This record gives sequence, C-alpha cells and structure tokens, in this order.
Amino acid sequence: MNSMMTNTLATAIKPKAEDSFAITFAPLSLEEIYAKTNDPANGAVVVMSGMVRNQTDGQPVVSLEYQAYETMALRVFYQIAADIRSSWSDVNRVVIYHRIGRLSVGEISVLVAVGCPHRSEAFAACRYAIDTLKHNAPIWKKEHWADGSSSWVSIGACEQSGEGC
Repeated sequence: MNSMMTNTLATAIKPKAEDSFAITFAPLSLEEIYAKTNDPANGAVVVMSGMVRNQTDGQPVVSLEYQAYETMALRVFYQIAADIRSSWSDVNRVVIYHRIGRLSVGEISVLVAVGCPHRSEAFAACRYAIDTLKHNAPIWKKEHWADGSSSWVSIGACEQSGEGC
C-alpha cells in the first residue's frame, strides 16, 4: 500500500476537532448535542433523536438494553463523518452520540446532528449518518418485553428487516 493511500485511510477515521462522538451510559441531552453542532456559519442544524418506543411488532416493550464494541463503533462514527464531508463539503459539524446500558421507554438512545449552511444538505447528511450508523456500527440491543421475555438483535438487522428498530 503506498503512503498516500495509507495517509488517506488514516485521515478517514481521524475525527475533526469540531466534530463530537461518544458512546456513553449517561442520558443524552438534545441541548448539549445542539450546542456541539451549532456554528455561526450554519444556516441549519438537523438533529435526529432515536428513542425507546413502547412496542415492536405489536409486542409491548418495557425497556431496551444496548451494548457496543466501543472502539469499532467510534471508528464507524468517524468514517461516517469523513464520508459526509466528502459528499457534502459545506458541512461544519457532525455529532453522533449513542447510549449503552438499559433504557426505559421514552429515553433517547441515539442523537445524530449535522450543522451546515443549507438545510437540504443538513437533512441529507443527517439521514446518511443515522442510516449508515444503523447498518455498520457494532451496536446491539436487547428488547425486554412486558411478558418477561427478551432477545438480542443487531441494530443493523433492524434496518435490513425493514423494521427500522
């Protein structure tokens, strides 16, 4: 592999200082994520908030439990940001936070935000980020149902099934 290609690969997964990424047990804050995404050059900040809903396929859910291969998941987040900057060069900020641990119905599990001068690019980049995260990040969730049963599923499997978990 030549040195130029090696440098490109290394740069692709190195986060930019103005971006922010985390996998955390702590509750996620819309205000914090918005503040991290905001920039005077932005004309738009688009935030996608994923939350624990009360059912899956009509079966009552009482909580979800998330686990992640943190090092690899963060690399996926960095790559998502690099891809966004490659496709939408005006993007100023990319923020991706995902919770792990047990979450109750109504709690935020993931926040993705993109700040950009124009709304159309911000919407497109934010959608790309969440779709790619769900497909590529090594994050799993265990659904705990009202009847006491539970099962693990990769969040990527949710997208492939069309469920959009």
